[in-house]
Amino acid sequence: MSAGQVETGRRWACPRFTGSLAEDSCALAAASAEVDALLDALPAGPARNPDQRKSAAEALLDRRRVRHAFLQLHAETVYDELTGGMRERPRLSELVFAAAEAFPGLLPCRERMAAERELAQADKDGLEIDQGFFFHAVLGSRRVGHHLLESMLYPTPRALALLDEWRRTGATAFGSLHLERLDGVAHLTLSGHRRLNAEDDRLVDDLETAVDLALLDDRVRVGVLRGGEMSHPRHRGRRVFCAGINLVDLHRGRISYVDFLLRRELGHLSKLIRGVRAKDAWPRRTVDKPWIAAVDSFAIGGGMQVLFSVDHVIAAADAYFSLPAAQEGIVPGMANLRLTALAGGRLARQVILGGRRIWAHEPEARLICDEVVDPHRVGAAVQEAAARLGGPAVVANRRMINLAEEPAEDFRRYAAEFALEQALRLYSHDVITRAGRFGADRGGS
Repeated sequence: MSAGQVETGRRWACPRFTGSLAEDSCALAAASAEVDALLDALPAGPARNPDQRKSAAEALLDRRRVRHAFLQLHAETVYDELTGGMRERPRLSELVFAAAEAFPGLLPCRERMAAERELAQADKDGLEIDQGFFFHAVLGSRRVGHHLLESMLYPTPRALALLDEWRRTGATAFGSLHLERLDGVAHLTLSGHRRLNAEDDRLVDDLETAVDLALLDDRVRVGVLRGGEMSHPRHRGRRVFCAGINLVDLHRGRISYVDFLLRRELGHLSKLIRGVRAKDAWPRRTVDKPWIAAVDSFAIGGGMQVLFSVDHVIAAADAYFSLPAAQEGIVPGMANLRLTALAGGRLARQVILGGRRIWAHEPEARLICDEVVDPHRVGAAVQEAAARLGGPAVVANRRMINLAEEPAEDFRRYAAEFALEQALRLYSHDVITRAGRFGADRGGS
């Protein structure tokens, strides 16, 4: 492949794909191995001089083009092989590493991803972008894309391991949240006390596990999401819903494309809408329940995105909502799809493109939340809403509303484009610069 001039003065011949999976896989592996050899001969990212950075960037870009060409020809066949003809249900991270092993050169291997994980975002080679191209191709296929989306509705292994204890005790605590069952209501309380419930890889894992447990428990009729009391100096003793993505972790390179940015959309947020796949569920294959979100103080970024996936939103009168995509530089998940459906394109543009903050007392807030109450009445409003949503016909009707509001095919098409756009944004110069400034402002803490 033509990777541009490198230190050795060599250039690569772009492999000519024939349409044969076996032949094309061999050609891809050989070309990719040459790029790996180049990268291995260079210093690690932060130690490269400008010429070395340019050589690496050119080689990575050209390999990305070749991988994209391979996926355009073989994405469905690759997915079939990785899933045993769609009989198996690997999760996102399992899928990319299985692809790296089964088709050498198609995706970065586990070892290279682990090494890149140790680097700050600005010093990485952007290997996750290649994962973005992979998921763009898989989700872009109607046949295999729907299979992947359905696979992500199955309970996580972690949830299944905890299920018996949860059913017995009705209470469990994770690192970033607490889950408790009270009178048929599963209360999921975010407890990232010092970081204002900022989202990171751990919170995404904990949230999906907790949502699975609540959905799989027959004694739970309704789920509630709310932030706990903070120990952060500026909000000590106050409840906070969510401050959005943890920008310090983003600066440090600890925000995962697969396990955070993609998983949150196809995992717990999708399950809040569509439910969880259960082996004994009949006649429906999923178990879904109504969800309430109670917003104290603010719901920023990913926190606001949660509101688009639930059935009833209660906001304290002094709370606000925002999607600071213009400031952070990334795509705010499914908000472009869901906020537009809820509030219309004009308001969606003001919030997402213009950074408009919406206060709960503004008329436009009624397009986002269902009740605005005195801050001291949020708890009581939650109890009242849970009683209303616990009725026997609520589940059937919410299912039909969600089907009308966001058909599975619309979700798949959006997810395919999101998978690529978010991967590219994650390594864009403006995102890295802004995250770096945020990390410096926080002293790297």
